[in-house]
Amino acid sequence: MTPAKWVRIWNERLPDVPLTLLAVTPAEAFGALRDGAADAGLVRLPVDRDDLSAIPLYTETTVVVVPKDHLFAEVEEIWASDLAEELVLHPLDDTLGWEQPPGRPANERPETTADAIDLVAAGVGVLAVPQSLARLHHRKDLTYRTLNDVPQSRVALSWPAAEEAPDLVDEFIGIVRGRTVNSTRGRRAEAQKGQKQPRKDQKPARAGGAKQGGAKQGGGPKQGGTKGGARTAGKGATARKGGTTGGAGRGKAAKPRRGRG
Repeated sequence: MTPAKWVRIWNERLPDVPLTLLAVTPAEAFGALRDGAADAGLVRLPVDRDDLSAIPLYTETTVVVVPKDHLFAEVEEIWASDLAEELVLHPLDDTLGWEQPPGRPANERPETTADAIDLVAAGVGVLAVPQSLARLHHRKDLTYRTLNDVPQSRVALSWPAAEEAPDLVDEFIGIVRGRTVNSTRGRRAEAQKGQKQPRKDQKPARAGGAKQGGAKQGGGPKQGGTKGGARTAGKGATARKGGTTGGAGRGKAAKPRRGRG
């Protein structure tokens, strides 16, 4: 597995909580979860759901590993039928789950995938594996090509079954599933529950709030709550702009009366 991206995100979000990676073989992975050696693990399906929980993540591309001077190295992808005349190695720790790979079987099955890679480098047969294993066992003298019409390996995140995943495991589940910082559940979300965030569709409240009324904010008298206050404030604003018609008349200077005679 290649969890580098998820580890980087973990370190950014929880820099005070170290995340330790434990490399195990496929045969050891489920035991590490059951005996507590690991809190969660990237494993290959199927998973025994009696005591383990799992979330399928993705399906890996299957590739065939060959020497760089092999005929297959000249093309981008091949099909299972192309292996008919090839000696196809089938290690005991095979992760593709097939009973018999295509092609000619070897007299003996290699103990591990690493042993099979050594045989391919020595010019003895070819090997079909998930792409991540081909990358893991990369060698300068070997290459790999996409192999079609064969089983593929499905990768999942697994942890010991419980009603709810522990907070830190839930944090990692969120990272692996692509949750953003704002949507991540777990310890960080719990800490943020008490901090109310404004609704995006909510308009900001006016100064003083609805109960205060516009009249109180404008210096006018209290007039029976919100509606009366709003009306009073409205008149006051109009008056400041020159007054009402009556107000404007009172504001003009009176003309002197002309005497008779």
